[in-house]
Amino acid sequence: MAGVVFDTYGVITDSARVHAAAWKTALDACLKAHPPTDPPARRPFDRDDYLRYVDGKSRLDGAASFLASRRVALPPGTLADPPDTDTVAAVAAYKEQLFTERLRTHGIEAYPGTLLLLRRLRACGVEMAAASASRHARELLRRSGALPYFAAVVDGAEAARLGLPGKPAPDLFLEAAGRLGLPPGRTAVIEDSLAGMEAGRRGGFRLVVGVDRSSGPATSSCPT
Repeated sequence: MAGVVFDTYGVITDSARVHAAAWKTALDACLKAHPPTDPPARRPFDRDDYLRYVDGKSRLDGAASFLASRRVALPPGTLADPPDTDTVAAVAAYKEQLFTERLRTHGIEAYPGTLLLLRRLRACGVEMAAASASRHARELLRRSGALPYFAAVVDGAEAARLGLPGKPAPDLFLEAAGRLGLPPGRTAVIEDSLAGMEAGRRGGFRLVVGVDRSSGPATSSCPT
C-alpha cells in the first residue's frame, strides 16, 4: 500500500461525542414535535440510533435516515431552511447549529494514538489524505494540529461542489485517493462508521480498517 485515506470524526479527532450530543438534542426535539403513531418509536434517540442511522453520513442523509426509521414523515425542505423541526433540512440545520456552538465551547483534540500513526506513516513515506462528509473537517484538522500530515483533504464543501454522493457510496474516498495519485488497490481506508466501512469495501480499497472507540481507552482496530 502506498497511501491511506482517513475518515475524520472518531478516527482523527475526538468529535464524535460532540456530534452525537448535537444529534440527540435535535432529533429528540423533532420526536417531541412530531411524535410517531407507534408508541415504541417515540423513544429518545440513543447510541444505537447514532451508529445505525447518522454516523458517517451527511447531515441531510443522517436526519432523513433516522426519521424514516421512526416513520416520521416530514417534507424534505431546502438548505435555506432555518434550524427547526418542521422539515428534514431544518432538523439538519438545528443539529449543525448545536454542533457549532458546542465545538466553540469545548474545542477539539486529535487522538494521541492517531497522531502517532500519522508520524510513523509519514516517516515511511506513505501518502495520506483525510475525507469527511462534514464541512467542518478542515477546520477541525487545523485546530487539532493534524492538518499538516495530509497531502489532500476532501470535506463536505468539496463533496457538495463535486456532487459526490454520501457514504456508503465510495465516491468521497475515491476522490481522496485520486488526489494522492493512487488507485484504491494501493490505498487503505481507516473508518469508524458502518457506512464508511461499507464505502471502503464498495470502492475496492486494498484494506479497510474499522476503528471501535466504543469501549473506551482500550480500543480495537480490525481489518474487514
